Amino acid sequence: MTAKNESISKEDIVSKYMEEVLEKGQKPKSVYHFAKENDFDEAEFYAFFGTLEGLEKEIFRMFFTNTVDLLHKNEEYQQYDMKNKMLSFYFTFFEVLTANRSYVVEVLKIDRNPLKNLAQLSLLRESFKEYVSEILTDDYRIEVEKLQKFQEKTIQESAWIQLMLTIKFWKEDDSAAFEKTDIFIEKSVNASFELMNVAPMNHLIDLGKFLFKEKVYSRQ
Repeated sequence: MTAKNESISKEDIVSKYMEEVLEKGQKPKSVYHFAKENDFDEAEFYAFFGTLEGLEKEIFRMFFTNTVDLLHKNEEYQQYDMKNKMLSFYFTFFEVLTANRSYVVEVLKIDRNPLKNLAQLSLLRESFKEYVSEILTDDYRIEVEKLQKFQEKTIQESAWIQLMLTIKFWKEDDSAAFEKTDIFIEKSVNASFELMNVAPMNHLIDLGKFLFKEKVYSRQ
């Protein structure tokens, strides 16, 4: 526990919240109970977060921020094209999630209501869409200026849906070192970029075969 005469950091609060969810299998009833259980002042919580829901949202954004920070430490990353930046993001992001897998699976299991889970991921969604916009290159933009904003929003939303599907796949992946998730990431990102290029759909077909095989063998 944090001594009362010691200030508690944002990271400390996040760590204590994650530990409590994992140990008790449920979320704290209130900020008051959470602060009292962990021996710090309620006011210290409000210095960083407005509500427990706000804290939950921030945890997923912190996963995103940690991912981007790791990416920027790689000097070669800045030289990658959009597709390879996206692949790098996915592989790094899911390494961060895997390091916190018990919490992610537990907290998404507690709220079985999909709308509540989406609300919990709202800051992640916001940050991820900004990231997609930042790495979007002219190679994937259409030339008609009036349609560029619409196209950009479509790409952002499509990328977000793809990320949600990948999280779902990862949650259900029982392979060693989550190697099936790595395969899924590569095939789904390849497929999405094929579609953006309106190129031959080899990767999309490849993804379809992979998913079909997974469904067939998982039923046996």
